[in-house]
Amino acid sequence: MDFKEFYQQALKIKDLPLPGTDSHHKMSPLMRIQWLKSNEIAKKNPKRAGVMALFYPDVNQNTKLLLILRKTYQGVHSNQIGFPGGKVEEKDENILETALRETHEEVGVTPESVEVLKELSEVYIPPSNFLVQPFMGIYSNPGRFVIQESEVEALVEVYLRDFLDNSNHIEENLSTSYAKNINVPAYKLNGYTVWGATAMMMSEIKELLEQVL
Repeated sequence: MDFKEFYQQALKIKDLPLPGTDSHHKMSPLMRIQWLKSNEIAKKNPKRAGVMALFYPDVNQNTKLLLILRKTYQGVHSNQIGFPGGKVEEKDENILETALRETHEEVGVTPESVEVLKELSEVYIPPSNFLVQPFMGIYSNPGRFVIQESEVEALVEVYLRDFLDNSNHIEENLSTSYAKNINVPAYKLNGYTVWGATAMMMSEIKELLEQVL
């Protein structure tokens, strides 16, 4: 989709209500949904994080969504697909500043070059005890991405048309931090399986976009 057309239509999202939990559940295994219903997140005293779902044009003005492949490390999110972002630091004035700062650090996009379109619904991640605040952003005049090599293995630049294509919505048998060999709803994009919290956030974004495009 042509980026200029996408941008004009996407602006309408600002006035839409968030689909929230219902959209998250579409990309959640039943076991995860049941766990969240039976646990009070506030009592877990979760850590906070902010991430940015960034839409931008390629050289041919086709619209893309930026994801990243995280490095392999000793942790629950090792080698997973996610959005640029990370945990709150004391210097951050608010969670949006966290998301913009981390996006700058991880992929080289300066905060002033991002037009924040929408604050999305929070997603809780039980294995790491993080409460993540996603944002939807527009990067209209992209420069060269510069990855933070200590954190990011690769960029995963997804065409909007592939993201919106329902044939890329799959189920895959995976072993997660809370269960072995369960069927998990996911997206298959650029050869990668995108599941878990990132897929839940993407589900809400997809529902919003489908209302305006």
